[in-house]
This record gives sequence, structure tokens and C-alpha cells, in this order.
Amino acid sequence: MQLYSINTGHFKLDGGAMFGVVPKSIWQKTNPADSNNMCSWAMRSLLIQDGKRLILIDTGMGNKQDEKFFGHYFLHGNDTLDFSLAKYGFHRDDITDVFLTHLHFDHCGGCIMYNDDKSNLIPAFKNATFWCHEKHWEWALNPNPREKASFLKDNILPIKESGQLQFVNPSIDFIPNFALYETNGHTEAMMLPIIKYKNTVIAFMADLIPSVGHIPLPYVMGYDVRPLNTLVEKEYILNKALKNQWVLFFEHDPMIECCRLKQTEKGIRMENHFSLADL
Repeated sequence: MQLYSINTGHFKLDGGAMFGVVPKSIWQKTNPADSNNMCSWAMRSLLIQDGKRLILIDTGMGNKQDEKFFGHYFLHGNDTLDFSLAKYGFHRDDITDVFLTHLHFDHCGGCIMYNDDKSNLIPAFKNATFWCHEKHWEWALNPNPREKASFLKDNILPIKESGQLQFVNPSIDFIPNFALYETNGHTEAMMLPIIKYKNTVIAFMADLIPSVGHIPLPYVMGYDVRPLNTLVEKEYILNKALKNQWVLFFEHDPMIECCRLKQTEKGIRMENHFSLADL
């Protein structure tokens, strides 16, 4: 098995929404905001090469939305999914599986693109099977008002219509050395891949702990539908990662890909950070 960090671009979200009850005077020290209170965040996917399978975990937001949409989220930077795949000698048509932690637009928007004449929406990975949690799929198709803006039909329905959608059994390893931790704080039935790799374990944090700045327990996003569940889920995964010296892989940290943890007087914190390629 070989893992690759795949940067699909950066976007901006309101700093207050990203840090919930934590005041700006604290979070801005590590995540400075612009004049509109917006902070820059990565959309970092993970590529797994395992035998004949090439598995992409999450896809970023893609580029098919209109100017109004991007006027809210400010897609920026030089990284794209195709550019990042090409750095390692891969093409999107090589992807055999797309594993979706959940269906918020910044995690699954890259699944779907327009055809050449922009008359129809089609899968961006024509040779891939798309994997999702069935309970989360139903949640996304019937969104609550709080999350409705994050579940875009154009990102979701074409996956099912293509015939390429399959549902994951979260109690069974997706592939050997690829287990799942189901969480319900950020959204219903989000799945975190837990991957054995090079004599260690990589925990893909998705939106449970989107960045290093979210490691302290009270730092919970305002987007989470069940913030008290998030607290319990964070505490569990942080303690397990600390005890077993797991590596955390961050999907949204603008600078830091991976870290290990240490115990401090204030709680569990980052010990050191590094890139995935350094493992």
C-alpha cells in the first residue's frame, strides 16, 4: 500500500462558523481572517494505491458551480485535483474507487463535472465506484434546514443516476488495513478512514478535527449538527490516537498535513507536524 496527499485547492469559510463558541481573539492567532472574517482552508484528499485499486478519499468541491457560488467560498490557489494526481503519475481515469466521508459540497463536489458541451452532469471518475454510507446518503437527500446549503443535488443525484454508487458497511473493513470510525456530531453517519500504513496508523480526520486548530476539545465548528456528540467523538479519537501514537491526517488545515499528539497540562495537543511523504 502507498498513500499520497492530494491537494485539490483552497477555499474560504467564516472564521466564527469554523470555531463555534471560541472567540476570535483566540482563534485568529493561528487562523488569521481577512477583512470579511473569512479564513483560508485546504481541501486535502488522500489517494491510496493498493494492488490494482486506486482509492481516492473525498474529492474537494470541483469547479462546476457558478460565479455566485464561488463568490461565497472563494476557491483559490494553484492546486487542483488533476494537477495533484499528475504529480504522482496518475490521471482521474485511473481511479477505481471514490470513498466519500460525507456529502457536504467541499468533500464531494469534485465527483461530478459537466460533459464537453455542458449539457449534462456526469461522474468525473468514469471508471470508479463511488462509496458512501447509506444512512448518510438518505440524510443528504432529505436535508435539514441547517445543512441544506451544504448538500447540493448536482453533487449527489448524478452519482446514483450513473449506476456507480455503492453503500459501505461501516462495521467491515473497506479493504484490508482500512477500518472505519462512524461519527454523528458533524453530520449524520460521517465515516473516518483509519488506515494501517508503514508500521503506524493514519487517521483521516475529515470534519471531526478539520485542522490542528481544532484539536482542543471545545473547538467545535458551528456547522456541526450535534456539537455535544462531536465533543465525545473527538475525545475518543484523540485519546486513542495519543495512546497508540497514531498520525492524524487533516483535510482542511491550510498548512499542516499530518501530526502526532502529546499530553499537556491543558489537554491533548499537537506534538510535531510533518508531511505524509515524510513517513
